Amino acid sequence: MNLFIDTNIYLTFYHYSSDDLEELKKLAVAIKSGDISLILTQQVKDEFKRNRESKIADALKRFGEQKLGTQFPQMCKEYEEYKELREAVKRYDENRDRIFQKLRADIETKSLGADKLISDLFARAKLFEHDDKILAAAKVRMALGNPPGKDGSYGDAINWQTLLTRMPKEELFLITDDKDYMSQVNDTRLADFLSEEWQESKAAKVNFYRKLSDFFRDKFPTIRLASEMEKELAISELANSGNFQRTHSAIAKLSKFTDFTTAEINEIVQAAISNRQVYWIGGDEDVKAFMHNLVHGKESIIEPEKLATFKSYYPDEPEHAVDALA
Repeated sequence: MNLFIDTNIYLTFYHYSSDDLEELKKLAVAIKSGDISLILTQQVKDEFKRNRESKIADALKRFGEQKLGTQFPQMCKEYEEYKELREAVKRYDENRDRIFQKLRADIETKSLGADKLISDLFARAKLFEHDDKILAAAKVRMALGNPPGKDGSYGDAINWQTLLTRMPKEELFLITDDKDYMSQVNDTRLADFLSEEWQESKAAKVNFYRKLSDFFRDKFPTIRLASEMEKELAISELANSGNFQRTHSAIAKLSKFTDFTTAEINEIVQAAISNRQVYWIGGDEDVKAFMHNLVHGKESIIEPEKLATFKSYYPDEPEHAVDALA
């Protein structure tokens, strides 16, 4: 799954946004698992570096201007809650000052939560650099009035032209909140011009989203936390394992978790009895230990027929290991 994220989306994690850092954490998990290939253009990388400080400065300014009310009607003062209210306002001011001090230190050292996550994402992304031909093509787009882009600003045109030039003929998932990419009729859709251009050039479609959370809600609807995503992708890796090495990899990932839902346990059991790349190595120490711990004390929540098959493949006694030709 090829995913391109515009600069404005990365910068929202330094400002006021409905998306929190958990979305970036989920993205990191999906990239590490191989489910998402993150595309990064040189233009986005440069824009991010240029605009990080100004975005942070604006957020700090707005945060500093936020005030709790400090004046109250005289008639409030006769109630016991008034004192608690005054104390709450005082604690708010004190805690805000502390946050400011910590923020400024982390901003200087580029160690904000968003800094760490985005740096890791950029390091794992597939970087597409632009060249003179791409820059020239972007200028032609602007001269012709073709989207995306604003008068005097070539950034969006450079990004789009880079994607058109460097991307293989494959489907693209694009996340941006820039109106230059949007349909003027429906701002939840990509502009028709761009959609048709990609289709003609790549014989594939562009899937358009305005927020990272919208993308995850659509493609991974049951996932709320990065840890849940990591677990689900590991279960999927086990179920679809095509060789022993991948099976051991999935078992290693799943072994980090100590808590599984009923549905997850049954999914793993199904994979354990239906995928020969799993049950053929059921006697290997890591696979055997994980499977035994998974079902121990939870037999009642597993379908009886599946449980019986499972126990024949993963017996309690090591000497009864499943025959490799079963």
